[in-house]
Amino acid sequence: MKRLAVYCGAASPADGRYVALAAAVGTELAQRGIGVVYGGGRLGLMGAVADAALAAGGEVIGVIPQGLEEAEVAHRGCTELIVVGTMHERKAIFTELSDGFVTLPGGVGTMDELWEAASWAQLGYHAKPVGLLNAFGFFDLLLAFTSHMGEVGFIREAHRGIIIAERELGLLLDRMAAHQAVTPLVTMDLRGL
Repeated sequence: MKRLAVYCGAASPADGRYVALAAAVGTELAQRGIGVVYGGGRLGLMGAVADAALAAGGEVIGVIPQGLEEAEVAHRGCTELIVVGTMHERKAIFTELSDGFVTLPGGVGTMDELWEAASWAQLGYHAKPVGLLNAFGFFDLLLAFTSHMGEVGFIREAHRGIIIAERELGLLLDRMAAHQAVTPLVTMDLRGL
């Protein structure tokens, strides 16, 4: 894995563990020689990931929609900052530039990115690993709900392992590196988006 898309929040929760986690992720990815592709902001967890990766000598590519460039205060210190027109373009570029996806704690936008990466794997838009860093048990309820969707029959057995979840980054990255693509429902072409 040469580059990973890192999905996380632009907020800084009162609990400082979340920002510290994001910084640790940025540092470890850079130390492993893995570039970061992320949302392009300099605030919150996004900024912490970018700043730490840059400080450790890593490559950081920010992708931010023009409308959010000011609202999320674009990070001008990135190795490369790509400004796009829409959120849809942003996520397509994340997929194009990355060898996989790592989701950290975040809000609605982060969840949108996670679910799109998982959905696109199921549909055959990509065959890349979709990782979920379940630090502090943040995603316990989400993982339980995902399991429930499978038990009810809304996620096929072959696709129940698309999301790779671990509580520690090292374990998550190891599992992602050993990822075997699932058989998609169909094979789609990302260029048609």
